[in-house]
Amino acid sequence: MAGTLKRISGPAYIASSAGNIYTPPASTIYTVIKHIRIANKTAGAVTATLYVGSTGGSAAGTEILEAKSVAAHDVYDQFFSPGLYMASGDFLSGIASAGSSLVITVMGEQGVV
Repeated sequence: MAGTLKRISGPAYIASSAGNIYTPPASTIYTVIKHIRIANKTAGAVTATLYVGSTGGSAAGTEILEAKSVAAHDVYDQFFSPGLYMASGDFLSGIASAGSSLVITVMGEQGVV
């Protein structure tokens, strides 16, 4: 239901090759991402790049976060105000510079198209 904050995805690792973080649940649902948290579980800095577009996408020009470095044992929070609209066919995908290092959690709202 729109207006109700919920966990859209995660917590889950960001892979070291392009992979889906959020997959739209149905063609009748839209999502508004409000907050993304990325936690680094390792002893070294790791970068993350996030994309909006097709499944498993990593096309240039679709980045919403590009090569963001997350310090060792630290977190990065990205807030979207009023929100990042995701149409029913939009996927959130991402790549980390090292696999099994960054954990992502996505919060937002969903509604019926």
